[in-house]
Amino acid sequence: MFRKIIAGTAVAGALTFGMAGIAGAATTNTATGTPSAAVCAKAAKVEARIGAWEAKVNARIPKAENRETQARNAGHTKLADFIANRIAKAQARETKVNARLATIEAKCGTTGAAGSTVG
Repeated sequence: MFRKIIAGTAVAGALTFGMAGIAGAATTNTATGTPSAAVCAKAAKVEARIGAWEAKVNARIPKAENRETQARNAGHTKLADFIANRIAKAQARETKVNARLATIEAKCGTTGAAGSTVG
């Protein structure tokens, strides 16, 4: 009985790793070169969208910080922690988007105005 379990596990493992090898070989991507002209042409539009998004986020963060302060003062620590976590996620997302935009601008040779930071 024990041998059957070991044999079954070995077969399942071999199939799993064999399929992972096939999937890994099928998804090789070498797109690390320069972006296409279409991507660079869209960079200005993407930059404008990011700028509008940043303006909305920057307008909402002080309001959220105010709600966090009010919740802490009222003794609602779970709510205040939730709001603080949402603020941190929004700021991290903005940083990540700005980094991606900077990468696109560097590869396409464009300059952007949407690279603001949140403090």
